[in-house]
Amino acid sequence: MDDHNTTPWSRRLFLQQGATLASLVATTPLFIEQTARGMMLPLGSLVTSQAGVPEDRVFVVVQLGGGNDGLNSVVPYGSSEYYNLRPGLALQAPGRGEDAALELDGVQGIGLHPSLRGLKELMDEGSAGIVQGVGYPNPNRSHFSSMDIWHSADTNGKSDGWLGRYFDNTCDGTPNPEAGIAIGRQAPLAMQGRTQMPVSFERSELFRWMGTDLDQNLESPYETIAKTPHAGMVAEEESQAAFLKRTTLDARISSDRVRKAVGVSPLVTYPNSNLANQLRMVAAMIRAELQTRVYYVTLSGFDTHANQATQHARLLEQVGDSLLAFQRDIQAQGNQGRVLTMVFSEFGRRVAQNGSSGTDHGTAAPTYFIGDMVHPGVHGTHPSMSKLDQGDLVHTIDFRTLYASVLEDWMGADSSGILKGNWKTVPLIKT
Repeated sequence: MDDHNTTPWSRRLFLQQGATLASLVATTPLFIEQTARGMMLPLGSLVTSQAGVPEDRVFVVVQLGGGNDGLNSVVPYGSSEYYNLRPGLALQAPGRGEDAALELDGVQGIGLHPSLRGLKELMDEGSAGIVQGVGYPNPNRSHFSSMDIWHSADTNGKSDGWLGRYFDNTCDGTPNPEAGIAIGRQAPLAMQGRTQMPVSFERSELFRWMGTDLDQNLESPYETIAKTPHAGMVAEEESQAAFLKRTTLDARISSDRVRKAVGVSPLVTYPNSNLANQLRMVAAMIRAELQTRVYYVTLSGFDTHANQATQHARLLEQVGDSLLAFQRDIQAQGNQGRVLTMVFSEFGRRVAQNGSSGTDHGTAAPTYFIGDMVHPGVHGTHPSMSKLDQGDLVHTIDFRTLYASVLEDWMGADSSGILKGNWKTVPLIKT
């Protein structure tokens, strides 16, 4: 096979299987020597394509897995159809009891689920925005297919990830183990590129070289890779041996930095929840000034086919409170101008409730953005509650326009190549 075919595959395979294989051993002088030669991308080396865009901007993605019910998250209490189609699930207008929707300043007929008090606080202070009716043409109601579409920014769902393509374009083909970090057992498709694969771990203590846990005899060859100098290293840059050595060293130093960062106590108190713990780790890594440009966290459980009310309220409380704690931590760090957070789900739910006091897979739903750079408030047009597509909402904005806005206005990248087309940006980010 020629190098064109073997090199990307080998790099992708090694990053996928071994990027988290870092060592507890201290970094060797050889690493410093090779870093000086440019063997690993230094802080700020994820170059942008737009002059004047700071290179220390951070993008945090929060995925709500299962299909969050957008109609009971951003509540259209001004619509009679909402109450007609959801007699047992519809939330009352603000002021009509403890479980009524939360009123949004300057917005008529639209409120927030009462469990989203944390998000409401951020909106009141002008650091959060909601985009209504987000979706795509010919929506797919399969969890896996729709999530692939969102992750790849391709309605065929057959592509590498949109953030992975961003990494590929900005890292100049050189793998960087800290470019993107995902909290979870598996790296999301959204962050997988052709040459770039994100680091992924559920707990920071697992982000280390674990070969010796299986076989003590693996320690010697690992140390040989890390410590043995290669004559003419620059000339061998594209060789598989040089690549393996460079990736091993990068993973080792990344492991040390990540675990050290996450071990520091946060500046605020976080709720005791799954999502809060993930965001606490992200905030710690941001505080430690890792060179990571994108972080990715996930909260599942939103497939509320039955007995939705209690389950959904509990999940949304976790979302709202976790986002508030995370933003307060970022503010305490003085990083509120650096960090943009996006919250999305693969689809919303059907407008009418089902016979099990729940809702089934639907289409369009709101997407949320948090940060001091966000134009606050409710944006876009809420999908019509009376002109439905076979019982589903018709989207009013394509999710790829949101991606284009993040790439162009925040990350400073040319979105056309990354998104494989030209998408008009929307005024989400203050420029």
